[in-house]
Amino acid sequence: MESWRSHINIEEKKINVGIGFVTGRSSFKKVVKTYVNNWNESGLINNAKIALHLFVAYDLKYKSTIISDYKITDEEILDTVDSAYYMGESAIANEAQFLVQKKVVSLEEAELIFGEGYAMKRNAVLYFALKNKMDHLIFFDDDEYPIANIKINNSIAWKGQEVLSTHIKNIMHADMTHGHHCGYISPIPQLDFNVNFSEDDFRVFIESISNDIINWDSIKAKMNDGGVTYADIDIINSKTIEVIKESNGMKFISGANLGFNLKNLDKLFPFYNPPGARGEDTFLSTCICDCTIRKVPCYTFHDGFSTYEHLLLGVLPNELKAMRADSGINTKRFLKASIGWIRYKPLLLYITQRDNYETEIKNIKKNLEYVIPKICNFFDDEEFKSILDELEYFHAHVEDHYQDFENTKSAWLKIIAFLNNSKIK
Repeated sequence: MESWRSHINIEEKKINVGIGFVTGRSSFKKVVKTYVNNWNESGLINNAKIALHLFVAYDLKYKSTIISDYKITDEEILDTVDSAYYMGESAIANEAQFLVQKKVVSLEEAELIFGEGYAMKRNAVLYFALKNKMDHLIFFDDDEYPIANIKINNSIAWKGQEVLSTHIKNIMHADMTHGHHCGYISPIPQLDFNVNFSEDDFRVFIESISNDIINWDSIKAKMNDGGVTYADIDIINSKTIEVIKESNGMKFISGANLGFNLKNLDKLFPFYNPPGARGEDTFLSTCICDCTIRKVPCYTFHDGFSTYEHLLLGVLPNELKAMRADSGINTKRFLKASIGWIRYKPLLLYITQRDNYETEIKNIKKNLEYVIPKICNFFDDEEFKSILDELEYFHAHVEDHYQDFENTKSAWLKIIAFLNNSKIK
């Protein structure tokens, strides 16, 4: 792992806060600059009790980027944060090899924690933050910005969000903190239903492929708003902190706008997703039912279609475009999301509804066999048929993936014990 100089001793300040990014976009440095300006505006930069440290796990393959897209050279940023650590493929592989050589974990276990996939990059950030003695770690995504869009009559008001400072204020009283999301957080486009494809048909499709946290009424509301989620001004102004409650064996969180209290080692769990799938935040949600999780009153704007990067330059649109199904790009994004959802649906059901698993899978298969021909005709895209093949494959391998998930958690416990013993020594 590479880092540039830390211009203070890491022990000198009271609270060391890691800011974690898992990134693969060339816009990354613009996003960091926006966040740094936001931290300066909220008074964090001049707070002598807080040290800020960047942890950046980057993927050169995702968008065919190069290392210089991630290595920060802006002196204003370098003077603002106390250190920065960059985790590419080789840095992560070297650390995994080190843990194997130290007999902390086996090679197979190291692959589960640090191998290929989005979850594994999040694990790398979490691991290096612990190794470098962070007190807290806050994850942000490279397509989410510290600003909220608020609907007022037929127009939009924009309000900057003190996201990092809100997490820091609350994380010392919890095991985790989780903020809100607005903007284009849903890949579901706006649809015009007809006699051949009704709203009820689409409801059957969405409920079949998605996790059971998703509420059809909320999905319908987003569709009516053109796929846009608006921030709630009452939440922004609220002084009441909600504690997330368990639902069906989960305390639902997302992977970004997410804080970890790294002092509570027994309440830290790894990210996991089945090979080729996503859902790393969903599977973490199944591990944290005994954790105290605060839902904190701050938003990030999710630029899910990468069409509002000008927000990073302070250009605020008067309206947000509807994401309609008549665009090839929007349809492909929805297809990709649908495949991602169905790939982790079997394992999620296996974990949360073991007794009813086979019945649930049969019902999902029956519903999809009915509705997918309608989906293909509506979107004029035969690739939606692959969803049934994906369901069959991940259903057939669900026990293997469950064992991998359990082995990932076991390997993580060994790594936590190693880091804890190293800290004591």
